[in-house]
Amino acid sequence: MNLPNKLTLIRIFLIPVFGALFYLTIVPYNFAISAGVFALAAFTDFLDGYIARKYNLVTDMGKFLDPIADKVLVSTALILILVPPTGVAMLPWYAGIMTAVILARELVVSGFRLVAAGKGMVIAADKSGKIKTFLTDVAIVLILISAEITPCALDLTNYIGTALLVLCTLITVYSGAECIVKNKKVIKD
Repeated sequence: MNLPNKLTLIRIFLIPVFGALFYLTIVPYNFAISAGVFALAAFTDFLDGYIARKYNLVTDMGKFLDPIADKVLVSTALILILVPPTGVAMLPWYAGIMTAVILARELVVSGFRLVAAGKGMVIAADKSGKIKTFLTDVAIVLILISAEITPCALDLTNYIGTALLVLCTLITVYSGAECIVKNKKVIKD
């Protein structure tokens, strides 16, 4: 097993650690620590892809596991911040709609890629999809950190995180549509 695949497996193993720390309110600064674990896991997504491409270490295992690990990490984080521990408010009411849109896009694009793969075609990630992933990761970290800091800063950090999540939702819709439009031959019979 090569280094990029090991990094992907580390990301997968960090997901339950992130989730446990998020809900372990008896641990001081649990949200900040979970933000750090999430950021580390998100960084492995960048790092494994960079190493795999730079050193020609792309494998079928990596092609399979990497996108799943990324989607499970982000989906888990979005769901957790929608349902924080009792007494903690993290997101406004419309965050559930944004999460549903983001998750729906991931399912649609993943299904689209499966159909393409069945036809022997590979659909690479577009730049807009990479921007979406980066901004979503930053938004999640900001929202998690905002739960740890003072109320005044909490408001500003949370507003910035939520605004980024709104932007991510818009980019998510755009990148999903872009992927399908650019590759419409996949669904033409």
